[in-house]
Order: sequence, then C-alpha cells, then structure tokens
Amino acid sequence: MLTRRQAVAAVGLSALGLRASPAAAKPTLGEDGLYQMDWYLESFLDLPEDLAGATAKGKRFAILWGLKGCPACKRMHEVHLLDPRIEAYIRDNFDILHLNHIGARAVTDFDGRKLGEKALGESYAVRFTPTIQFFPERTTGLAALSGQAREVARMPGLLEPTAFLAMFRYVREKGYETTPFPEWLKKQV
Repeated sequence: MLTRRQAVAAVGLSALGLRASPAAAKPTLGEDGLYQMDWYLESFLDLPEDLAGATAKGKRFAILWGLKGCPACKRMHEVHLLDPRIEAYIRDNFDILHLNHIGARAVTDFDGRKLGEKALGESYAVRFTPTIQFFPERTTGLAALSGQAREVARMPGLLEPTAFLAMFRYVREKGYETTPFPEWLKKQV
C-alpha cells in the first residue's frame, strides 16, 4: 500500500516522464514570495510523516524557514544552491521542507498538534530567516520533547557557502553526536 507521499511522488514523476537534470535546477519564486527548488519536499505538512519518509529514503529531514523579501534567502537560492556541489549534496542527502515564517498553512507537529506555520516557527523559537532546523532520523521520543530540544542541529541565518555545505555534512555524518558544530568545522579545514 502506498503512503500519500509515495502516491504524490509517483503521479508527479509519471506526469513529468523523467526528473529534471541536476544542472537544470534553478530557484523559482512562488506566489507566496518564497524561492523554491524543484527538489524541495512536496508535503502534506505532517512532520512525523515527512521525517519517516526521509529516513525511509536514506535521507535526513530538515525544515527551511523563509520569508518573502528576505535578502539572505534570495542569496542562499541564487548563490549557495546554484553551486552544483552544494545543491547535489543537499538534494541527494536531505528532504527539505520549505515553510513560510509568517505563513498560515496548518502543519502537524511531532506531538500531533496542528499549528499554522507562523505559530509552529514561534514554538521552535525561529526568529529570523533563513533558519534551517535539522531533525534526528527517527521520531521516537520527539513528541515528549518541545521546541529546539527536538532538533539535532540548527543553522540560524546564512553561512558562507563552504560552512553552509559543512553544516549539512555535519548533520549527515552525525557530527552533532560528539562535537559542537564550530569545533567540528575547525577540524574540517
């Protein structure tokens, strides 16, 4: 039996016939004013389902918070995510859910509560954009935690491209289990 996510993906891929080549990935500006990449997660906005889906594909789950008119969001999409090395690493290793910092779409949190995007961001103390939240591979125990305690790492603001990619590697390689990111980053240089 297919999950909702698998059904949506199957319909989308069959309608396209094939996936766009990595070199063709360009950000587009959505009606909500947020930049989107064609490989961002198409979601029913159910965080436990999104996390489980990412893990089932061998990927990590992250939420990217954006805002219409955010200059750092624009730079991230037009510089960082157009670097083929950065874009390919993130696309291949992460499911990214892009949420609107002031949005109203209902999102089901890990504890089952449905909150608007803005209220969800407030519950996680997301203060500015872009912010990227990284979550563990399993939902086990997340409902009992609240806010940032559910995250394994967070990128508050936009890092320079090298450090930006390093943060994704840090999460993928589980560097957070042994070392804070600034110390881990020093060892990588």
